Amino acid sequence: MKTLKLNLTPAEKQKLKLNRLKTSDLVNYAADEIDVILGSGRQRTREIAAQITFQQIPSIGPKFAQDLISMGYFTLNDLLDKDGAALFDELERKQGFWTDPCVEDQCRLVVHYANHGGSNSNWWDFTAERKAYRAKNGYPANRPATAWHEAERYTTGKTEIYEVAKTS
Repeated sequence: MKTLKLNLTPAEKQKLKLNRLKTSDLVNYAADEIDVILGSGRQRTREIAAQITFQQIPSIGPKFAQDLISMGYFTLNDLLDKDGAALFDELERKQGFWTDPCVEDQCRLVVHYANHGGSNSNWWDFTAERKAYRAKNGYPANRPATAWHEAERYTTGKTEIYEVAKTS
């Protein structure tokens, strides 16, 4: 089993400890149960549950899981019938900079996984598909002009991840 990275608060870690649970145990609980265990509130619990769900996909880590959450995706059902290339284009527009092509492979993977649960595919299994698609279709005209490594969050030494999308 993959090691989960959830960025829990000290209070959430303490509640896990009080319940004699480890972070890895949270995969066995539904979101409403995680809320009872951690007492973090509905929105925070949705984020934690989404982090758990997305990190269980082969070769998907905490940063990309957070990227999905920042775009308002919290479950695999949210990604059903999406298009991996369109998801990638959406991510770049939201971030305001273009990013590494392997991130598009991750977008393709999560959409594939949502539609074919239990798949053992990894992001690099989608590289040839992405290259063929982009060779034929290119990138959208409104693609951000700034590269990820030139973006302020990288050039100023900031390491925080994108603000999680607020839902009503």
